[in-house]
Amino acid sequence: MSAIQPAVGQHAFLARAGLSRLVEALKADGYTVMAPILRQGVLALGAIDSAEQIPRGVRDEQEAGRYRLARSDPDLFFQYVVGADSPKRFLIPPSLPLFDLRLQDGSFVFRNTMPRPPKLALLGIRPCDLAAIHALDRVFASRSRCETDVYFNRVRQQLLTIVVNCTRPGGTCFCNSMGTGPAATEGFDLSLTELRAGFVLKVGSARGAQLAAKLELREPSPAELELMELRLDQAREHMGRHMQTAGLAQILEQNPEHPYWQEIASKCLGCGNCTMVCPTCFCSSMVDGNDLASGEASRTRLWDSCYTHQFTYTTAGPVRASIRGRHRHWVRHKLSTFWEQFNCSGCVGCGRCITWCPVGIDITAEVAAIRGRADQAAARPQESEVLS
Repeated sequence: MSAIQPAVGQHAFLARAGLSRLVEALKADGYTVMAPILRQGVLALGAIDSAEQIPRGVRDEQEAGRYRLARSDPDLFFQYVVGADSPKRFLIPPSLPLFDLRLQDGSFVFRNTMPRPPKLALLGIRPCDLAAIHALDRVFASRSRCETDVYFNRVRQQLLTIVVNCTRPGGTCFCNSMGTGPAATEGFDLSLTELRAGFVLKVGSARGAQLAAKLELREPSPAELELMELRLDQAREHMGRHMQTAGLAQILEQNPEHPYWQEIASKCLGCGNCTMVCPTCFCSSMVDGNDLASGEASRTRLWDSCYTHQFTYTTAGPVRASIRGRHRHWVRHKLSTFWEQFNCSGCVGCGRCITWCPVGIDITAEVAAIRGRADQAAARPQESEVLS
């Protein structure tokens, strides 16, 4: 039992050994605990049974088109940020069976094949991924009843989030520009900020307070709280990337024929990597299968990408036939039209699209180029002004 019982909004200190107790408490409450694990040379979210399965002494090196892991301080856990994986995979599975139909006595029998949603605790996700979950809430949960996603909402209702604030941002991170990090401010159950002796813990919800009551906590010292703030301030100052967002949606809206779109299209492979790793991309397609011998048919929802030639295909051909059009659509949706649809940004500044692009296309550099040329055009005197 905890020596103190912090209320929502209050801080406490969890010793490093207490991370094991946290995992045990989650499992005792029936949660499947998903945390960062090492898988084939990258960090991914996977099920763990103990805190010892969370990598320590590992840091990541990320740049445009480059991801590597390296050795680091052996005593610290969360010296890395994000891999290609994100919580999206658990909320919107890449392949989701929906139903099947079986022909019986001359009529079809319907069977719901959607799997039972798991009770998940996400331990060690970053503030940018928490922001991505909230963006997906607006897509799948905060709409009219007929538009909500059943599977998403069932997972979301049970989901418990334990966020680790970033004290060492990655080379492609720009969460500070997007207002999503390096520290989570709301919408979590617990947040942790790692120091050498342990973690400064903050309670963010009633469920988080119930969980905290099962841990061995103490009051954080003024020095620990000051060090936490110092580490977070340093993270804000040492982001790998920066994006100027003021007026950005309007600039992108006003420049659909900007020549820079073609410059990027000449490099883009149209592979869709950016959409697969983006934590807020939610495009999908329905695939139907049938077996004439058994008389059974099924429907499955699969992840899809707006970068594929077939995604907007109609009887008249694809709506966006060129890579230029598809790439422009994706960037403008993340940074402009997402606001119109869901009243938030579709980009959370995680930097995955930069890291995992095979040719190193950098969305922050794109925005800077388009903004810079747009600003130059706006600054030039108009013909009427010259004549006058």
